[in-house]
Amino acid sequence: MLIRFLFILIQRKLKLNSMTRTKVITFLSFMISISVILQYIEISIPFLPSFLKLDFSDVPQILTTALLGPWMGILVSLCKNGIHLFISQSGFIGELSNFILGASFCLIFGYIWPHSKKAGILLACIFMAFMSYYSNYYLIYPLYYKVGFSQSAILSMYQLIVPSISNLSQALLVFNVPFTFIKGLLNTGIFLLIFSRIRHLSRL
Repeated sequence: MLIRFLFILIQRKLKLNSMTRTKVITFLSFMISISVILQYIEISIPFLPSFLKLDFSDVPQILTTALLGPWMGILVSLCKNGIHLFISQSGFIGELSNFILGASFCLIFGYIWPHSKKAGILLACIFMAFMSYYSNYYLIYPLYYKVGFSQSAILSMYQLIVPSISNLSQALLVFNVPFTFIKGLLNTGIFLLIFSRIRHLSRL
C-alpha cells in the first residue's frame, strides 16, 4: 500500500499507463525486498570504527535509478529505510543517514547517467561522500547527542584507530568521507556487473 501510494504521487511526472504502472509497482516491490534483505548483511572493516560497516543494500536502488530514474531510486531508499525502522537500533537516526546518502547518490546518478555513464558514477560517489560530511556534522551526530551520545564519546571511537584525531570534523574527513566514496564505488561496481543482464527492463 505504501508503494502504491507513493507511486501515485509521482506517476504524473512519469506519465505511465496502467499496464506499465502495474509492472513498475511489481518491480519496485522486488527491489525494496532485496534492499531490505541486503541491509541485514553488514561487513565490518578492519581499521575502521565499528559503526562504519559495509553493506550492499544500495545496489537495488541504483538499479532502479538506472532503469526508472532518480525519483524511483529515492523511493526504494525511502521504503527500505522505513521498513528497517522496525528493527532499528539507532532510534531512526541511522536510517535517516542512510536515506540522505542514498537519495543524494540517486539524484546525481539518475540525471547524469543517461548522458555519461562514467561521469554519472563518479560524480554521484563524490556528491554522496560530500554529503556524508555535512549531514553527519550538522544533523546526524547532533541527533545522537540528543539521545545520550556525547561528542567526546563518539570522537573516542575514532581516536581508538587514529589517536591524533582531535575533533569531529577531522574524524569525518579521515574516515567517513573516504569510506562513503569507496562504498559508492563498490556498490556501483556490483551494479555494473548485473546491469547488462536486466537492462531490457527499462522497457517497463
